[in-house]
Amino acid sequence: MSGSWQNDSGNGGPFHAAHAEPEILPPEGSPEAAERPQPYYYQPQPQPIPPPQRNRPRWAYAPATYILVGINCAVFLGMLFSGVSILGPTPEQLLNWGADYGPYVLVLDQWWRLLTATFVHIGIIHLATNMWCLWNLGLLGEPLMGPFGMAATYFLTGIAGNLLSTAVHPGVPGGGSGIVGAGASGAVFGLAGALIVLLKSPLLPLPRVEVQRLRRSVIWFAVLNFVIGAGTWVARTSIQIDNMAHLGGFLSGLAFAVPLVPRIGARREVFLRRRWFAVLGMGFLLLLVAFGVHSFYMGGR
Repeated sequence: MSGSWQNDSGNGGPFHAAHAEPEILPPEGSPEAAERPQPYYYQPQPQPIPPPQRNRPRWAYAPATYILVGINCAVFLGMLFSGVSILGPTPEQLLNWGADYGPYVLVLDQWWRLLTATFVHIGIIHLATNMWCLWNLGLLGEPLMGPFGMAATYFLTGIAGNLLSTAVHPGVPGGGSGIVGAGASGAVFGLAGALIVLLKSPLLPLPRVEVQRLRRSVIWFAVLNFVIGAGTWVARTSIQIDNMAHLGGFLSGLAFAVPLVPRIGARREVFLRRRWFAVLGMGFLLLLVAFGVHSFYMGGR
């Protein structure tokens, strides 16, 4: 058999001469080998398969929210196990567990009640409604503020709400009658106030229509609960909703969020710096207000 094909006419037809000489390939790794096109049957090198992504548990996206809800529920269970009524605890029982009361705060200097009262609830219905609100607002707000910011908002605005309630209902001579206050609603309103400000930020990489819808929902939540609180005062029900605690928490939440930028969309160093400024500034402001309230009612004693 001939080593070539040759056409009959010799004019470069469909077949032309091709010598059957072996082709010498450049050695592996040389520049010539790298530039040489690969044949169609070249097998690509297998690529390493990345390990499967493990889904993070839902609580990992808002750990502070879950911890705060858990603490509130644990305190309520502790109250039940100690014999407190599940529906209607007495004022004495609430005070034993850290509820807020003007004379205890102003006269006995039990200022820690401004914080502990945010974890004490007046029955299972009170607890359930507050925890539902805290859980929903927390899942929305914690990605914007971070776990530390979420906890700081709860503590600081809860204290602010109880401080305003104590100032309006001091229970000492020269002031209004005292009330026993308890519940996380002041802190919940503080979180709502902070969200109203943060959801206005242009840094959020989210559709504006969706952000505006969320913001309107938070505003209507605050308005509706203020109206419900005012309704219990007008109707003179046995359990009054302390709108002063709500108002103090809400206003402090607005003020707390003014220097903040949302965690989503902002540079990390800017977010951390402004968050520390908000926490320290609000803490200092609360100390000044507490000193002023105490001096106003107890200065002449």
